Amino acid sequence: MEEIEFRYDTQLLLDVENPSDDVEDELDEYIRGHFKGDSLLVIADEDENGVTTAKLHFHTNEPWLVLEYCRSLGEIYDIVVEDMVRQSRGLKG
Repeated sequence: MEEIEFRYDTQLLLDVENPSDDVEDELDEYIRGHFKGDSLLVIADEDENGVTTAKLHFHTNEPWLVLEYCRSLGEIYDIVVEDMVRQSRGLKG
Protein backbone atom coordinates (compact mmCIF):
# COMPACT_ATOMS: atom_id res chain seq x y z
CA MET A 1 0.00 0.00 0.00
CA GLU A 2 1.30 3.46 -0.92
CA GLU A 3 2.19 5.64 2.06
CA ILE A 4 0.25 8.90 2.27
CA GLU A 5 2.51 11.76 3.36
CA PHE A 6 -0.24 14.33 3.89
CA ARG A 7 -3.18 12.61 5.50
CA TYR A 8 -6.10 15.05 5.45
CA ASP A 9 -7.87 16.08 2.27
CA THR A 10 -9.06 19.56 3.27
CA GLN A 11 -11.67 21.40 1.22
CA LEU A 12 -13.68 24.53 1.89
CA LEU A 13 -15.38 27.56 0.45
CA LEU A 14 -14.31 31.01 1.61
CA ASP A 15 -16.18 34.27 1.09
CA VAL A 16 -13.18 36.59 1.07
CA GLU A 17 -13.50 39.91 2.88
CA ASN A 18 -11.61 42.72 1.11
CA PRO A 19 -10.25 40.57 -1.75
CA SER A 20 -7.46 41.81 -3.97
CA ASP A 21 -7.38 41.36 -7.73
CA ASP A 22 -4.89 38.50 -7.23
CA VAL A 23 -6.73 36.65 -4.46
CA GLU A 24 -6.05 33.20 -5.99
CA ASP A 25 -2.31 33.82 -6.24
CA GLU A 26 -2.13 35.38 -2.77
CA LEU A 27 -3.92 32.43 -1.14
CA ASP A 28 -1.78 29.95 -3.09
CA GLU A 29 1.50 31.65 -2.18
CA TYR A 30 0.62 32.07 1.50
CA ILE A 31 -0.51 28.47 1.93
CA ARG A 32 2.53 27.05 0.08
CA GLY A 33 4.84 29.27 2.14
CA HIS A 34 3.33 28.62 5.58
CA PHE A 35 1.78 25.13 5.62
CA LYS A 36 3.17 21.71 4.77
CA GLY A 37 1.12 19.80 2.23
CA ASP A 38 0.48 19.10 -1.42
CA SER A 39 -2.21 18.98 -4.10
CA LEU A 40 -3.13 22.63 -3.52
CA LEU A 41 -5.85 24.08 -5.71
CA VAL A 42 -7.35 27.55 -5.25
CA ILE A 43 -10.06 28.90 -7.53
CA ALA A 44 -11.81 32.22 -6.90
CA ASP A 45 -14.72 33.94 -8.61
CA GLU A 46 -16.82 37.02 -7.98
CA ASP A 47 -20.59 36.63 -8.07
CA GLU A 48 -23.20 39.12 -9.31
CA ASN A 49 -23.35 40.70 -5.83
CA GLY A 50 -19.61 41.39 -5.77
CA VAL A 51 -18.79 38.61 -3.28
CA THR A 52 -15.54 36.83 -4.03
CA THR A 53 -15.70 33.16 -3.15
CA ALA A 54 -12.60 30.97 -3.16
CA LYS A 55 -12.67 27.18 -3.30
CA LEU A 56 -9.69 25.60 -1.61
CA HIS A 57 -8.42 22.02 -1.85
CA PHE A 58 -5.27 21.00 0.04
CA HIS A 59 -3.72 17.82 1.46
CA THR A 60 -2.08 18.48 4.85
CA ASN A 61 -1.46 16.92 8.25
CA GLU A 62 -2.67 20.06 10.05
CA PRO A 63 -6.00 21.05 8.52
CA TRP A 64 -6.93 23.14 11.58
CA LEU A 65 -4.13 25.60 10.72
CA VAL A 66 -5.47 26.04 7.20
CA LEU A 67 -9.00 26.53 8.55
CA GLU A 68 -7.77 29.10 11.07
CA TYR A 69 -5.92 31.04 8.38
CA CYS A 70 -8.87 31.01 5.97
CA ARG A 71 -11.25 32.11 8.73
CA SER A 72 -9.03 35.15 9.28
CA LEU A 73 -9.78 36.16 5.66
CA GLY A 74 -13.55 35.82 5.74
CA GLU A 75 -16.40 33.39 6.23
CA ILE A 76 -15.66 29.69 5.65
CA TYR A 77 -18.29 27.05 4.92
CA ASP A 78 -18.87 23.71 3.17
CA ILE A 79 -15.85 22.44 5.08
CA VAL A 80 -14.76 18.87 4.38
CA VAL A 81 -11.78 17.20 6.06
CA GLU A 82 -11.33 13.58 5.07
CA ASP A 83 -8.75 11.15 6.41
CA MET A 84 -7.19 9.58 3.33
CA VAL A 85 -5.37 6.92 5.40
CA ARG A 86 -8.72 5.62 6.67
CA GLN A 87 -10.12 5.78 3.15
CA SER A 88 -7.19 3.73 1.83
CA ARG A 89 -8.14 1.02 4.35
CA GLY A 90 -11.71 1.01 3.03
CA LEU A 91 -13.11 2.93 6.00
CA LYS A 92 -15.18 6.08 6.02
CA GLY A 93 -12.83 9.09 5.79
